[in-house]
Amino acid sequence: MYRKEEQPLPPPEKFELPFEGKLSPNNRWVIMAELIPWDDFEEEYAKLFSAEKGAPAKLFRMALETLIIKEKLGTSDRETIEQIRENPYLQYFIGLNCYQQEPPLESSMLVHFRKRIDFV
Repeated sequence: MYRKEEQPLPPPEKFELPFEGKLSPNNRWVIMAELIPWDDFEEEYAKLFSAEKGAPAKLFRMALETLIIKEKLGTSDRETIEQIRENPYLQYFIGLNCYQQEPPLESSMLVHFRKRIDFV
């Protein structure tokens, strides 16, 4: 038998989160984020860019982990960015310090990341 909800859904800002505003250290994305020695890779990645030309590059961590998310989830570039925008664990995984509602980068950046990082 179908039973209609007794209470309407709360507005999104009042929706209660099960993790009390803290990320679980047992989450797969948190665990994976800790496995890579980022400082070693950042130095090598920085050599690909000129300090005098163009906009500052995204960090290697953001570039590589965005590509890892795309491959693990099997999503398009646009869907990958949308998944990151919606998920605080994915934002942590790519190196953000706090959750943000705006996408941290444009989907077109993944094309540039793939050209610079050949891991697939």
